[in-house]
Amino acid sequence: MSRHPTVKWAQRSDKVYLTVDLADAKDVKVNLEPEGEFSFFATKDGVPYEVDLKLFDRINVKESKLNIGARSIVYVAKKLDKKWWQRLLKEDAKPPAFLKVDWDKWIDEDDENADEAGHEDHDDKEKKRKKRKKSKKKKKGLLQLIAQKLRFACISKE
Repeated sequence: MSRHPTVKWAQRSDKVYLTVDLADAKDVKVNLEPEGEFSFFATKDGVPYEVDLKLFDRINVKESKLNIGARSIVYVAKKLDKKWWQRLLKEDAKPPAFLKVDWDKWIDEDDENADEAGHEDHDDKEKKRKKRKKSKKKKKGLLQLIAQKLRFACISKE
């Protein structure tokens, strides 16, 4: 009997990220059909791991990419139609317990549309956030210095 590895997913309007978390996987076999059928098989320490998923919509297999790493297997599946899916799986049922959202890769539909409209990308947002944080620290330090001087001035007058 095979086990299920943890599978994380995230999407954009044009692609779906499927990450199988299985470190040191051997004999990895991954298959993606145009109809959206994703299958994975591998072994780890002699134990078989297997996943079969029927994705929400069709996939462009030729433009999809597979990366087999030491810690995980990442499949970037190119959607046939550029649109946001309501969910990952075709079935409108509770997803299996081994299927998780990949919050590291997740982006909301609104955020993607803002980026496409010429707004700043993630790196620019991160730089601005760090700059604001640094600026707040400077302001806080200045206010503390002023308060400290006022306290000393009040004490010295007594």
